Amino acid sequence: MGARSISDRRKAVAKGAGALAFALFCILAIALAQRHGWLECLNIGLMGMAGRARGSSAGIPITWIMQLASMIGGTAARFALLAACVILLWSSARTRAYWLLWVTVGGTLLNIALKQVFAAPRPDLLPHLDIVHSYSFPSGHAAGNMILFGALAMLAGRRSAHAAAALAIALIGTSRVWLGVHWPSDVLAGWIEGLGWLAFCRVWLPAGRGQGEGADQAAMRRHAVGGDEAMDPETVEHGRGGD
Repeated sequence: MGARSISDRRKAVAKGAGALAFALFCILAIALAQRHGWLECLNIGLMGMAGRARGSSAGIPITWIMQLASMIGGTAARFALLAACVILLWSSARTRAYWLLWVTVGGTLLNIALKQVFAAPRPDLLPHLDIVHSYSFPSGHAAGNMILFGALAMLAGRRSAHAAAALAIALIGTSRVWLGVHWPSDVLAGWIEGLGWLAFCRVWLPAGRGQGEGADQAAMRRHAVGGDEAMDPETVEHGRGGD
């Protein structure tokens, strides 16, 4: 690996670490605002809207949908999906499987640590429609599914995958407020945590099939026009192979 490649990697790591640090700063700011009551209007207003909607004629079927979304986004189902994805990737893309595994597990451990640091109680504005035992801030459902579905979308590298991931993340996060077990600010902090962690882990995202640098591209990059050296056509020709 050349000096330029090492320098580029260090810059990428610094940017990823900066993104994660900024996310943690935002989470701290939200936690302080929530603790001082500055978000009560937002939290109580949105959760109150959810409570009124739960009591409407459409509330029962929507509650079923929200409970299903919350169950799919729960720890057990999330890690079952992770295991299935790792198994599917293992034989053909082991590096990508490793990346998905440590990104998801690492993000989960980060969320557990943050919950212990802030030790925020669950909201009691509405009756809980889900069984909860852990602290409230930041939301583990919001962070965990942002990380898992976001990582899967990054591995897929397609707009449709990103759109599907965004829909699942939004639905699962919203379900936690609807079920009365998280303030909206808990969910927002969880999403920010997940985004920051993904930005950091993206530095080590493995290239997919067909995304690696070919011999022609490597030769042209080494002899880039406008750089310190001029592109040598013979070098490019030799880079195409031994024939």
